[in-house]
Amino acid sequence: MRAVDLHVHLPVAEWVEGSLGPYREPAERYFGSQIVLQTAEELAAAYEAIDCVAVLLGWDAETATGRPRLSNDLVAEIVRRFPGRFVGFAGIDPWKQAGALREMRRAREDLGLAGYKFHPSMQAFRPDDQRWSDLFERAAAYRAPCLFHTGTSGIGAGTPGGQGVELAWSRPIHLDAVAARHPELPVVMAHFGWPWHLEAVAIALHKSNVYLELSGWAPRYVPDEVVREAEGRLSERVLFGSDTPFFDAEKVLSAWAERLSPAAFRRVARDNAARLLGL
Repeated sequence: MRAVDLHVHLPVAEWVEGSLGPYREPAERYFGSQIVLQTAEELAAAYEAIDCVAVLLGWDAETATGRPRLSNDLVAEIVRRFPGRFVGFAGIDPWKQAGALREMRRAREDLGLAGYKFHPSMQAFRPDDQRWSDLFERAAAYRAPCLFHTGTSGIGAGTPGGQGVELAWSRPIHLDAVAARHPELPVVMAHFGWPWHLEAVAIALHKSNVYLELSGWAPRYVPDEVVREAEGRLSERVLFGSDTPFFDAEKVLSAWAERLSPAAFRRVARDNAARLLGL
């Protein structure tokens, strides 16, 4: 296994045309790329070709956006069909409250998904609000990683009002209390929180159950402060992610191989995630 990609959205119609829908075009402009629909077979072949395990992310922002969720059953089905190629994280809408707790249990115990995905800006919630404590207590009991979108967002970017997406929901500081209250919970900050990346670094340095994940950025644009920590103090808690289908995983992986030292690249691309996920 060459690498583990911690951040892969399924490029299927259910997510692209359903969940994403009207958010697709501004995001494509922001990232300078066009989403190409793929079957599960095509996605699996692409990751097999680069010897990479992909973490497939569920998506449920139904309450805040009115858009249909990407079914966790579909994520689990694809994971089962391609053993050893994919790992699944369930999308959880916190506003569904008791239903969210039931879905977390079902996703873990019945579907066999390994973690959970939250997007505070799209779901319009602050993770440190005590209303959501039961969710993170459940995840902590499973020792299941929770991956949170942090920082700015390509979704809504460049539009009047940002399509209603408020960036402040996704400030890294809102995860500090979550990590403090639930030390058994692995907290993964996707996109390393830019423009609040120093905030994210400070939290990760303070709490050893916090990880930084690098998706959504071409490596040449990632701030030096983040790269320095990946080479140094956070060498065991920085994770590779691509943000497929907005980015090509192979191109991003190759660019990281050029920017990081060989030892740091092995840790970031593979070893840290393999340890976190028990691969």
